[in-house]
Amino acid sequence: MSSDFSPKDHPLGLTVHSLPVPDQAAVTQGARTRGGRWKTLALFLVCAAPVVASYFTYYVIRPEGRRNFGQLIDPQRALPDMVGSTLDARDLNLRTLKGQWLLISVAPAGCDALCAQHLYLQRQLREGLGKEKDRLDWVWLINDGAPVADVLKPALKEATVIRMAPTDLAQWLEPENGHALPEHLYLVDPLGNWMMRFPAHTDPELASNSAPQVKRDLERLMRASVSWDKAGR
Repeated sequence: MSSDFSPKDHPLGLTVHSLPVPDQAAVTQGARTRGGRWKTLALFLVCAAPVVASYFTYYVIRPEGRRNFGQLIDPQRALPDMVGSTLDARDLNLRTLKGQWLLISVAPAGCDALCAQHLYLQRQLREGLGKEKDRLDWVWLINDGAPVADVLKPALKEATVIRMAPTDLAQWLEPENGHALPEHLYLVDPLGNWMMRFPAHTDPELASNSAPQVKRDLERLMRASVSWDKAGR
């Protein structure tokens, strides 16, 4: 009796793959999550590095004998979520100004001699930055409800003029002790932080004499932030 079995006839082989252990799967997933977080953090640090470096250079690494004319604000104060009105009666939130350097003056709409001198200096300081001028906006914050004189309006075409409640401004900007808000010029960085206040003047002539020192501070800040701050919002 011959056998019908041949070498080709053999039992079906089954390969059994090991199943993941639940604890091991959780550990693997946790490692992946941590890895993703580290990658996100590393990307953030790479993007933020130029900003941090420029501020570190300006605020910390200062050559011997160097002095800021403007007073650094510590802690800095972010642009508030407050709404004012433009000269053509449009609502404007202060936070929409973020993204540019802002050189700010505060004064009633009547604009006395010191106010007029500040507006003139703001315009001249911006023009004096040359090719960098488009990185800075000059802003007049009006702190009362009076009308602006028609004679002033042509000179304000390139300015940002916003009427704000004085109580709102007092929650954000602060003058030096013994002085009032209209006596200073204020500087806000492109990140939206009020970071410098220039010395108070009650005499328009003294305010004009301070222009070279203010310009020097502005130029230093422009150079320190050139790697990450570009013109426009």
